[in-house]
Amino acid sequence: MKQPPVPSYYRATATPYEAYVPLQGRQETRIAIVGGGYAGLNTALGLAERGVRDVVLLEREQIGFGASGRNGGFVFAGYSLGEQALLYQLGEARARALFGLTTAAVRRIRERVAKYAIACDAVDEGVIWANWFRDPDVLRRRQQLLADHYGTYWDWLPWEELRERVRSDRYYDGLYERNALHLHPLNYAIGLAAAASGQGVRIHEESEVWRLQREGSRWLLSTPHGELLAEQVVLACGGYLAGLRKQIDRAVLPIATYVMATEPLGHRLGECLQTRAAVYDSRFAFDYYRPLPDTRLLWGGRISIRNRSPQAVQRLLRHDLSRVFPQLKDAKIDFAWSGLMSYARHQMPQLGRGEGEDAGLWWAQAFGGHGVAPTCAAGELLAAAIAEGDEGWRQFEDYGLAGAHKPFGLLAAQCSYWWQQARDGFKTRLEG
Repeated sequence: MKQPPVPSYYRATATPYEAYVPLQGRQETRIAIVGGGYAGLNTALGLAERGVRDVVLLEREQIGFGASGRNGGFVFAGYSLGEQALLYQLGEARARALFGLTTAAVRRIRERVAKYAIACDAVDEGVIWANWFRDPDVLRRRQQLLADHYGTYWDWLPWEELRERVRSDRYYDGLYERNALHLHPLNYAIGLAAAASGQGVRIHEESEVWRLQREGSRWLLSTPHGELLAEQVVLACGGYLAGLRKQIDRAVLPIATYVMATEPLGHRLGECLQTRAAVYDSRFAFDYYRPLPDTRLLWGGRISIRNRSPQAVQRLLRHDLSRVFPQLKDAKIDFAWSGLMSYARHQMPQLGRGEGEDAGLWWAQAFGGHGVAPTCAAGELLAAAIAEGDEGWRQFEDYGLAGAHKPFGLLAAQCSYWWQQARDGFKTRLEG
């Protein structure tokens, strides 16, 4: 099976499986899904679980090739748009309902990992939000907001307790989110594909859809070696745009993030972490990291409009790692990689359905670096809509296909990130 151009720890430790053959000849189906990442896989599995098994999923590369197989592996509730902004934009009832979709998705992910025996190194030990700054107000405000408006309760971690768990002088107080876990994201994707395939979903890798057009009342999808006629189509391509519908592609910005994994650290990992929880910090430009089963430390951070080489990723992230854990400044880095996420200007997922000539066309994208739980929620909403006529997907209608104004939108996103990064740095220097 062809390897992706960027090596990763996840690809090196992926669960072996027999490759899904490319689409061949002319076939027909009720539902076609384009994209073998979390959004497409969750939609396919959601349909199969509802008894709709006449489904074909087409993936240009391999299952989990994009962000779904390269991310940090954090599974927690919420969206890229913060809880305060969501509350301000939608009001309490609607904001709480949307947030609740992701808390339910965290539970569903646990259940599916168990039900389908997905071997993805799931660690159900929560997530720590560590305060980079001395001022505890930002933590207190978020803790109160979540409790008052979302019915979600995070535990306070005073400095002494946080220091016992995360052995770094870099942090002050923290919050602990118990309803969260972390996992091997590529193996989770491979497991979702196996679960869907086992219930009749036909999956084809190495099947790039290069044209999507009407043929009578149905859709015709053309690939290098085959054609597929479908009554309905779901586009779930994330940051790896398919180029099939301009209004859908132009609504997202493909943004890169960087991840690396150290060598196995043995006892040295315990000198840094006395917790199995995943960790991220309170800056806009935050670090995120988690312990791996073989005593490696997985480390991620930064966002950019540039996909960088593994050597450049390693150089940048090693600097960040050394600021938090100077005791690991000489640790060998075995893997470093990047991947593209899809962001919308409004920082919320885009779920929708076409009208008129685009009737029967659906899309799910723009999960923006916070996507493991929201993609599960989106897959459930689309599956319920297609299988049962459910209208729950309309909860996202406020967050439509707003143009991302490329290429200027990409430059604006990069400049915004640099500004926020500089502001974090200035605040850090002020605190001494």
